[in-house]
Amino acid sequence: MAAAGSLCCGAFVRLAGASRRLGSVAATRTLRPRSEPSIRLRSRRPPPPPARKLQVRAARMEPGRVGLGFRAPHFELEEPLTGKTWSLDDFEAYPALLVMFICNHCPFVVHLKKDIVKLANFYMKRGLAVVAISSNSTVTHPQDGPEFMAEEAKSFNYPFPYLYDQSQAAARAFGAVCTPEFFLFKKDGRRPFELFYHGQFDDSRPRSGVPVTGRDLSAAVDAVLSGQPPPSRQKPSMGCSIKWHPEGTL
Repeated sequence: MAAAGSLCCGAFVRLAGASRRLGSVAATRTLRPRSEPSIRLRSRRPPPPPARKLQVRAARMEPGRVGLGFRAPHFELEEPLTGKTWSLDDFEAYPALLVMFICNHCPFVVHLKKDIVKLANFYMKRGLAVVAISSNSTVTHPQDGPEFMAEEAKSFNYPFPYLYDQSQAAARAFGAVCTPEFFLFKKDGRRPFELFYHGQFDDSRPRSGVPVTGRDLSAAVDAVLSGQPPPSRQKPSMGCSIKWHPEGTL
C-alpha cells in the first residue's frame, strides 16, 4: 500500500510541476486566438422542373363509305399557284380521274407526299387525270391557306392542280371527311365520272415502320385504265379530319 501511495503522490507532484511550467510559459507569451476559417454559405436554388415534351397529335379518322358508282359532283375551284379556275369539265376527255383531298400540315399527308407525286407522275403519262383539293379552314389552320398551298405545290413540284375549297362545298359534295382521302372515278364514253375506288394509298402510316409503296391505289388505277373490274377489297384511308369552319366564321 505504501508503494501505491508513493506512486500516486509522485504522479501528482509531476503534474503539479508541469502545471507551474505551463503557467510560466503563459506569462511570458501572449497566445493569439486561432482564426476560424470563413465559411461561405451558398444559397441553393431549387432544381428547375423537368422540361415538358410538346406532343402534336393528329386525330385519326377513316372516311365514310361512298358507294361505287357514285357520280363525281361538279366543282369550280381556284388553283392558288396559277390563279386558274378548274372544274370537273376540264377532265371530261380522260378515261379516269383521281380526286385527292389533302392539305399541307396533316402528318398522314406529309408521310405520303413524295410518293403521291411519284404515283401521279407515273400514271398521268398513261392517261390518268389527277387533281388535289384542300378544304381545311384557314380560321383554325392558317398554315393550310392558299398562299402556303402555292408554296407547297411549287416546293414538291406537284404535276397536278392543287385547288382551294374555301367554302368547303366540294368536300361536302364528295362526302370527304379526312386527309388524305382518295376518290378514283371511271369514265365510260359520254357517261359521267362514276366512283371506281375509294380506299387507302397503302398500309403505311406515320411511324408504323411499314414502307410506302402505294400498292392499293396503284392496283386500282391499273384496273381502271385496263378495263378491269374494281378491287373487291377496298380498305379505307386513314388520316386527319377535315378542319371545318367554326360556326359563324364564313
